[in-house]
Amino acid sequence: MNKVPAFGHSGFLMESPAALQTAGRRGPTIAAGLLWLAAGLSAGYWVLLAWGRSPVTPVSTLAPAQLATDPVAVARTLGAQPAATSAGVVAAAAPPRYNLLGVVAVGAQGGAALIAVDGQPPRPYRVGASLEGGLVLQAVTRRTVRLGPTLEAPATVELTLPETVNPS
Repeated sequence: MNKVPAFGHSGFLMESPAALQTAGRRGPTIAAGLLWLAAGLSAGYWVLLAWGRSPVTPVSTLAPAQLATDPVAVARTLGAQPAATSAGVVAAAAPPRYNLLGVVAVGAQGGAALIAVDGQPPRPYRVGASLEGGLVLQAVTRRTVRLGPTLEAPATVELTLPETVNPS
């Protein structure tokens, strides 16, 4: 084989066709390597993500139970002396059955009230609607509602919204 450099028309040294092919293949080779690197890193990310997940556990939706406090025990803890009673037994007041949380008064005869019955979640009641316990919502005013056995009977229960305190 002839190892003599080849000169072209202008007298410059011409590279061999094999050298031209290796120089032109560098760009696609680097691009292919970067694409394979990105594909491998992506696959590794998804494998680690799937491997690190724990099984889904359902969350309990039960509301926490209301804690009953004993006012006599709290008073004794805070240092109060027990009061002498003639009967010897202190009767606790029964909690109110109906709790008024909001009103919407519409004219003199219309409206609705948001009432919680026996500690249950509040429900909206319109005038004339029956509540648990055999009472009917008779009237709604700006801050009070009246309940009775029927719509025309005299009111037996009157509920009032608590006063709101404006922070000043």
